[in-house]
Amino acid sequence: QVPLVESGGGLVQAGDSLKLSCAASKITFGDFKMGWFRQAPGKEREFVAGISGRLKTTYYADSVEGRFTISIARQNVDSTSYLQMNGLKPEDTAVYYCAVTHRPDWYSARGRGDYSYWGEGTQVTVSS
Repeated sequence: QVPLVESGGGLVQAGDSLKLSCAASKITFGDFKMGWFRQAPGKEREFVAGISGRLKTTYYADSVEGRFTISIARQNVDSTSYLQMNGLKPEDTAVYYCAVTHRPDWYSARGRGDYSYWGEGTQVTVSS
């Protein structure tokens, strides 16, 4: 069973909203964080948002602060993370990846190398 599965991507127009989901199976236990990254064609994968599983502390990239909201629903060692994206812009176009890390709760995990588990990604395309 794939531990992380994203869904909810699609083609939308600028200004529209979209909600991504990430189902994590049997890997969300102890101190953990779920994060969202994105990668546009020809660019590096970049951090978008993260949330701690225990305290539900959230943190965002400056480029999405105020437009995107990350949340989490936990059930034992399974969790689902949501990324609500409002006011989408063409520059938000990318493949969006979900990830999980077991870094301590105080650690602000923003780097790709901080995360051990990755989903296969879901495409978000925003037309102008």
